[in-house]
Amino acid sequence: METEARWTADQVLALAPDAASRKAGARLATPVPWSGTGVAGTAVWGLCKGSGSKPYQTAVDIAGPAFRCTCPSRKFPCKHAIGLLLLWAEGAAGPVTAAVEPDWVEQWTSARRKKAEAAESSAPRAAAGPADPDAAKRRSDRRAVRVEGGAAELEQRLTDLLRGGLAGADRAGYQQWDEIAARMVDAQAPGLASRVRELGAVVATGGDWPSRMLEETALLHLLTRGFLGREQLPAPLAETVRTRVGFTVDTAELLAGPSVRGRWLILAQYDTADDRLTTRRIWLHDEDAGRFALLLSFGAAGRAPELTLPVGTVLDAELAYHPAAVPLRAALGTRHTTHVPDRTPAGAAVSPALTSYGTALADDPWLDAWPVLLSSVVPLPGPDRWQLADATTEDALPVTMPPSGMSGLWRLAAISGGHPLTVFGELGPTGLRPLTAWSSGSPAPIPL
Repeated sequence: METEARWTADQVLALAPDAASRKAGARLATPVPWSGTGVAGTAVWGLCKGSGSKPYQTAVDIAGPAFRCTCPSRKFPCKHAIGLLLLWAEGAAGPVTAAVEPDWVEQWTSARRKKAEAAESSAPRAAAGPADPDAAKRRSDRRAVRVEGGAAELEQRLTDLLRGGLAGADRAGYQQWDEIAARMVDAQAPGLASRVRELGAVVATGGDWPSRMLEETALLHLLTRGFLGREQLPAPLAETVRTRVGFTVDTAELLAGPSVRGRWLILAQYDTADDRLTTRRIWLHDEDAGRFALLLSFGAAGRAPELTLPVGTVLDAELAYHPAAVPLRAALGTRHTTHVPDRTPAGAAVSPALTSYGTALADDPWLDAWPVLLSSVVPLPGPDRWQLADATTEDALPVTMPPSGMSGLWRLAAISGGHPLTVFGELGPTGLRPLTAWSSGSPAPIPL
């Protein structure tokens, strides 16, 4: 990456693991607590005065990006890294201008290079597969039998539920769903367990919950039938069913197989968390090939995942897609270069976006979200529902809440000012969840 290709403040803040880190990092985006700041090649560094006698050593490899700080924070990136990057984003006229790496930065960047070279040299050994493929197959077969038992039990429970009617489901409480989910965990089918928990939560959503429960029950029943009859399914659909049930593919094994190289625009990045796990979703788009990709990264409860990519940059990299009827999820392989584009990405109109979503649903009826990049759309606030209206046609999409809530919707309206925008989001059964917007004529994305 060229050192002059600096990120915007919005791109830096989008890397923060949570709102508290964004706020704390913004407070450190002033030269007062910093000394010894500099930038050279892909490294940005500085010393930040903290509560102790020694300043914290903070460094960022913007090609990763990767972060190093001697502070005790367990967040990645920490507030010091965010503050440093905000200073760096000010440009050549800002305080981060020195170009000679101190020893501690050189040692860190050198260690990263050696680690990357070692990983690359060991890649052929990873491609050799498991040490004992017969033992691996036996384990897989045993698990498949357990999952079949769980799927059959779930199918019977769903049949009993529908036979008794849904009207009383709101009085039965959540305990029965928790019990069924625990049985699916015992059967080594975490995907089924997750969907059962979601089904149990439908009642609490209010409104026309019986209709939504019927829809979700039908999809869950279809999934159990699909797994039990997977041998009769086309191979891509069978892989989709296995994934939805909870089977995974080892990342090393995936990267050892076929991969695709592209120039991937980082469209969006956001985290979701529960009691056990923090999940980071990163959406990418290869405009030349017209394909999207989803990277998932995980962190233990209370800790942010380590993989982070700045929204709005273009990454020249190799990706390996997980096998599926609708390939979306991918694993990140070799990275080559990164740069900041000088134009707004090209999007589609509302009508073809809806068509692509319908086609994807036909291949994967359990699809939770479909990526769409829309151009020339205008946000329209409403008393009950917001919409994104196509500026060139009469088409419109209902809008669901972005990760930042109502503040994200009002920010979208403020960016637009009544003028057309380019918007990326996840399209689902209830509408579009906007994640990133580009104002007219500006290549800099604004995460929502």
